[in-house]
Amino acid sequence: MRLFGLNCRIVAAILGSQYAHMLEYRAEIALWSLSGVLPLIMLSVWSSSGIRTTLDMNDVALDRYFLSAFLVRQFSVVWVVYAFEEDVLLGRLSPYLLQPLHPLWRYVAAHLSEQFTRLPFAAAIAALFLLIQPKVLWLPGPGTLLLAWLATWMAFAIAFLLQSLIAALCFWSEKASALERLLFIPFVFLSGLLTPLTAFPPAMQAVARWTPFPYLIDFPARVLAQRPVDWMAGFCAQLIWITLLLPLALCLWRAGVRRYSAMGA
Repeated sequence: MRLFGLNCRIVAAILGSQYAHMLEYRAEIALWSLSGVLPLIMLSVWSSSGIRTTLDMNDVALDRYFLSAFLVRQFSVVWVVYAFEEDVLLGRLSPYLLQPLHPLWRYVAAHLSEQFTRLPFAAAIAALFLLIQPKVLWLPGPGTLLLAWLATWMAFAIAFLLQSLIAALCFWSEKASALERLLFIPFVFLSGLLTPLTAFPPAMQAVARWTPFPYLIDFPARVLAQRPVDWMAGFCAQLIWITLLLPLALCLWRAGVRRYSAMGA
């Protein structure tokens, strides 16, 4: 029985092939993990600025927040627009369209496989951080870990759908990835990657919460770090964004496929 075009055999086959593919690039993925230490760099900046008092955080709470932000970012990174753009320009998309499986599932599997390959490198960086700062160590309960995993996975889904919208523009433009760079600016500023959202003035926080960005890093990081957060409002907001973005991405994809005219299409 198939669900959304998938069954257990297809899932196992596509994940296995993508994981084998990602292992070939494990050295590059290790570098990607290292390049994601921006939250830890920001921690060193904020640690000496007195922001802990402003945020009402104790000595280790800010450290745990930024370590959680680092981990959330490691497992919610999305690069589908770049992979899709290359596939369109090189004509690799044509055989994907002939297969009885939506091509977007291939990119989802590639991202999940990349996350699994990235896991030991991210764990090593986190372990090194905890070795330097042993007082930051905390052990979330199974319930907290499950909620943090769910919030991180939903953050990945939102980011994937946002980039899929931009990626679908590759059917009309050869450089749709340039638009993704515009999206990166508000993401960095409002997601909680540079500073917790509560560091902003109340009016700015209210504006940010009408965007998807705080639910990509700040909300999952607060859940993992066991900071005070409205879980129900956060998960509802994530679900609403997924519900809004999914049909938009699929509609734009279908419109793009109708005009696709690359070699072999």
